[in-house]
Amino acid sequence: MQKLNMVDADTLLYQPLDKPRFVVDGLLPTGLILFCGSQKIGKSWLMLKLCLCVSAGLPFWEMETREGDVLYLCLEDTFFRIQDRLFRLTDEADSRLHFAVASCKLTEGLIVQLEDYLKEYPDSRLIVIDTLQKVRTASKDNAYASDYGDISQIKEFADRHSLAVIVVHHIRKQNDSDVFNKVSGTTGLTGSADATFVLEKETRASDTARLYCVGRDIEYQEFVLRFCACSWELVERKGQEQLARESIPPVLFRLVAFMQEKENWCGTATELLEAMEETDTPPTVITKWLNEYRTPFLTDHHIRYEYRRKKEGRLIALIRQAGDGGSGTPSASVIDAAAE
Repeated sequence: MQKLNMVDADTLLYQPLDKPRFVVDGLLPTGLILFCGSQKIGKSWLMLKLCLCVSAGLPFWEMETREGDVLYLCLEDTFFRIQDRLFRLTDEADSRLHFAVASCKLTEGLIVQLEDYLKEYPDSRLIVIDTLQKVRTASKDNAYASDYGDISQIKEFADRHSLAVIVVHHIRKQNDSDVFNKVSGTTGLTGSADATFVLEKETRASDTARLYCVGRDIEYQEFVLRFCACSWELVERKGQEQLARESIPPVLFRLVAFMQEKENWCGTATELLEAMEETDTPPTVITKWLNEYRTPFLTDHHIRYEYRRKKEGRLIALIRQAGDGGSGTPSASVIDAAAE
């Protein structure tokens, strides 16, 4: 039996280790990436555009790429169909981009085929498997174990060679507030992947879509895309910080401005809204939002929020903290003074 390969914490703390490398800066790390979307949404068009950019070292949506050989397993297509897409996407293509329309299944030697490919093209950076279902065999075993086992074989291969391997997969037709819950199969797939991307349109006929990206080595981000001339073009890229800011109710930004010239404020939610001249937000809602966004939003703006029930009613205290010109008056004294 093989012994565990261990490292102690002291060594790990000080030993220089290589950080994960990116094939597309900030978006596509080495490892296993699950790329999902509904059928006929345009996943293959996006994958082909990505492959063309990486093989030629061209920017992908304004992000730098790491040039190298690319293998695209188009297992649901023909060479004629691939050629037709190339006609529509580019006037010239790099010889470093390679296509195959058939391969072994995972249980029948796919990994061996990929190993043989790397011997011939050792400078490869990206492999795309389109789709996962074409390299799997039907299994009567536990669904989670089957999903995890299949995807783990590909991940181990990707990690062993420091490659980015994208596996194209489908999503279920179901409503869910979390798009990543729509990925077809069990959590064994998304759980073992280093990153998961989901491409989704609001309607089938729409020419715009949103690409949701989450992973171990990337920040959560969203891309707004438009399908134009057979190519997914970037409209807007939103990082985690921007998305978090957009989720904050606008009335709270106005509250920050309201407190700019005040040391503190105390009163009921109704009185606060009247003082701010807000007419569209109910008192119960502003109270909920103040508590929900107390940290980090209010604290980042040097405002401390306190809430207390008194005989006079439910009182809110807002205190501008030291660090923003405020004196940091204790909230208890503010509320107690208001109740006297």
